Amino acid sequence: MNEKISEENARKIQELQMLEQNMQNFLIQKQAFQFEENEIINASEELKSSEGDVYKIVGQVMIKSQKNDLEKELKSKKELIQLRLKNIEKQEGLLREKALKLREELLKDLKH
Repeated sequence: MNEKISEENARKIQELQMLEQNMQNFLIQKQAFQFEENEIINASEELKSSEGDVYKIVGQVMIKSQKNDLEKELKSKKELIQLRLKNIEKQEGLLREKALKLREELLKDLKH
């Protein structure tokens, strides 16, 4: 019976490690999206204070654009990024709860 418990604990430990690795991956994604969101905010602020011609970079080319079109584009990108961040935070929370529950189970099993 001890062997079965030990196999079960080994499985739980492995699952916990996978959960923690997934949480780390979400953190990396979240940081990338936060960085991108900050870039969009900075670009929007620059665009608001700009006068005259405005340009956007597409690949290796800078293209003249309409200010209001760029404002709409940045707003849309920001909304998409915020939606992705909410989704990541939700998934991160679910993983955190699952990992906490599994960690508690493991500690309980190992004490006995």
